[in-house]
Amino acid sequence: MAGCDSCSSDNIEKAAKQQRRVLIIVLLINATMFFVEFSAGLISHSTALMADSLDMLADALVYALGLFALGRAAYWKNRAALTSGIFQMILGLGILIQPIYLLSTNNVPDAFNMGVFGLLALVANTVSFFLLMAYKDGDINMRATWVCTRNDMINNVGVLIAAVLVYWLSSPLPDIIIGLVIAAIIIRSAWGVIGEARKSL
Repeated sequence: MAGCDSCSSDNIEKAAKQQRRVLIIVLLINATMFFVEFSAGLISHSTALMADSLDMLADALVYALGLFALGRAAYWKNRAALTSGIFQMILGLGILIQPIYLLSTNNVPDAFNMGVFGLLALVANTVSFFLLMAYKDGDINMRATWVCTRNDMINNVGVLIAAVLVYWLSSPLPDIIIGLVIAAIIIRSAWGVIGEARKSL
């Protein structure tokens, strides 16, 4: 029995190390892409790119909190999930400010930059998605990380669609609309995480 307990303990420790490694990798990917995409959004005057970059920041925070909660008691896992949901909600609401500025200036975003950086973000999130696939049915924090990454991929496709429409129509409206849709997806996802965490608490 002692040998079995030792094997079980070793397996749990090995699984925790694998989760930690994956979370660190996706955290670094998202933190890097936040700076890259946010800078591109500022230069390109793109609501969609900036919204997507803030979603990357929200995900980086979720992954950081997931690392904090790893191996801790269920109470701390739920507190971490609640905190990550609140962070996402704040960032989602913050995204709503950018379209007001763009509508007042009527700047047409740079469609080429939107396409290039939107595609780069999609590649980064696809890598993260497959790294996290094994944990999509795990605890609340690991589920939250996988859901965030899945939403990001949807957002990235939205940015690419916005880039095509901005180029075709020579109008900032597609970019603004997609940016607002991304904000709505973030807020909806955050509300779900907050609700699940509150139930568990």
